[in-house]
Amino acid sequence: MALLPRPLLLELLLYASCFICGIITAASVTISQGSFDGKCMLYGSVHLNSSSISVKSFSAPSLCHFVSAISVCVAVFCFSLTLYWIYIAVVDGEIKRERLWMNMTLGLSGVFLFFLLVTGCILKIGRDKLCDSLLQTVLDIKKCEEAQSKSWMGSINASQFYSRLHSAETAVWVNFFFWMIIAVLVLIQRHKASEVRTGGPDPTVTSSETEPFFNPSGLSQ
Repeated sequence: MALLPRPLLLELLLYASCFICGIITAASVTISQGSFDGKCMLYGSVHLNSSSISVKSFSAPSLCHFVSAISVCVAVFCFSLTLYWIYIAVVDGEIKRERLWMNMTLGLSGVFLFFLLVTGCILKIGRDKLCDSLLQTVLDIKKCEEAQSKSWMGSINASQFYSRLHSAETAVWVNFFFWMIIAVLVLIQRHKASEVRTGGPDPTVTSSETEPFFNPSGLSQ
């Protein structure tokens, strides 16, 4: 079994952390959506019906599905990549990172960072809009999380809706931060690999090929 280089080992630990963050986000959003009878409450609004809170408007379910899908895709990629490097270390016994694969990892890092940024903004702005509607409608609460203990109309179970959405948002931003570190690590490894290639002589070139065409010492003799 080959020992993993420290930068790659740190990278794998970050992949494992990103996997956990992705699962937390997807699970939190999915459970929250299920608590509201399948309605996506991001950017939603409420109104007061007697002493109970009822849903006035909500977003299309595809918005919550988009957030969950991005998180699941990132989690699956991180899990697969972690298993791949563990397999290489155990079975192959030779750890070798080609420049092409590092470029591909950098490209995917940029894609994931973009979609995680979009996902984080959706969760942040959507949750804030829902909370603003709750604070304006239910006058006896000072914080959004206090609405979790209020009575809601129908079969809605909103006992932990704020906590779940907050957990999903936090996990997305942590995931975003970890991917920034991954991108920096890959950049450093690619730079070091380039230095190794350009720092020493080319082993494929023979000494006769490096000699000058005209040898001044030979002419002097």
